[in-house]
Amino acid sequence: MTPTIVEVTAAPLRRPEVLGRTVPPTVSWDSTGMMHALSNDGSFAGQAMRFEPPWDDVLCVVTASDGSFGVGMTSQAGPVVPIINDFFGPMIVGESVLAVERLWNMMSRSANSAFGAAGLAAYALSAVDLALWDLKGKVLGRPVYEIIGGPARERTRCYATGNDLDDSRNRGFDAFKLAGSVGPGSGTAGIAETEHLVASARSELGPDADIMLDCWSSLDASYTVRLGEALAPYRLTWMEDFAQPDDWPGYADMRRRLPTQTLAAGERWLTDRAFAHAAQQRLVDVLQPDIQWVGGATAVLRIAAIAASSGIELALHGGCNDSYGQHLCHALPQNRWAEMYVGCPPGESLMNAWRSTPGMSLPGDGWLVPSDAPGFGIELTPEQIDAAVGEEDS
Repeated sequence: MTPTIVEVTAAPLRRPEVLGRTVPPTVSWDSTGMMHALSNDGSFAGQAMRFEPPWDDVLCVVTASDGSFGVGMTSQAGPVVPIINDFFGPMIVGESVLAVERLWNMMSRSANSAFGAAGLAAYALSAVDLALWDLKGKVLGRPVYEIIGGPARERTRCYATGNDLDDSRNRGFDAFKLAGSVGPGSGTAGIAETEHLVASARSELGPDADIMLDCWSSLDASYTVRLGEALAPYRLTWMEDFAQPDDWPGYADMRRRLPTQTLAAGERWLTDRAFAHAAQQRLVDVLQPDIQWVGGATAVLRIAAIAASSGIELALHGGCNDSYGQHLCHALPQNRWAEMYVGCPPGESLMNAWRSTPGMSLPGDGWLVPSDAPGFGIELTPEQIDAAVGEEDS
């Protein structure tokens, strides 16, 4: 008899070290010089943390009538946890654990009618959906990448995101994404600074290396075009997230004015509908959903179908950074990249990287094969889960 859902619970991830993540010393965004939402205004330079949400990550557990459970994760715990515990959880209790598409449809449509399926609701939906897929894999005794049709390849090529190229190369990567540091508020000097960043990387890495540039959704159309023209000699593999997520006229303008530059976007597009619009209008060449934000694995599967039918490439945001993305990257034919945002000091294990999950695989020599354990292969006991969401020791 197919197990049913008996409980859905979510809580802030207060102790990430329980998951095996070494909590690094706090790094000030002021010192990193990264772009942020207000990089269009020079008076806000160096104030990135002022505009960052203050909430923890989220740990969601879906428990079945046979005692098995699945684990999902997302971020923005403050508003997201009550959406799961008060709205989505009670809605799906009693349903079959195998009916993942049905459950996603129930939650997505209900949220869309009540307060919108995008935004914070998409984060909540992601956590529940990922827990459901993890649970389904455990019930069936198979890894998620097999359930959704994979593996699509023997191994997936990875690229490193971060500006410490020496560290990335020492870890075995041969493809790299740079993080832009300045936006329109810096004017022409900012374009020159970014050009220097890219030119130095091209000189160091050679003529054939794949180099991407992340612009953190901080630019506007005119600045992006000027920047794209300045960077044309360095043959970027793509420019990424250059505009505000909802600036559809801006995306169209940039696509028209930068016809030869490969453009990528999507980590901040929430739900599959934004991707359908972008594909229909041919606004970008690479779609980049984030599995923990966009609506979970079910949303990514829908976006993959959009990409395949449109002849557009897929490259999951942070696809190598957690077990969830790793399985989808491995299973989807059109997703040929797995991004690893390093996010830990040189020499430290990548298990300390941003949002790593217990039991996940690590890239070797720039390539990845995910765990073949049931579900997403996340190795957590109920006791560890309780500890991870408990109050920190005083």
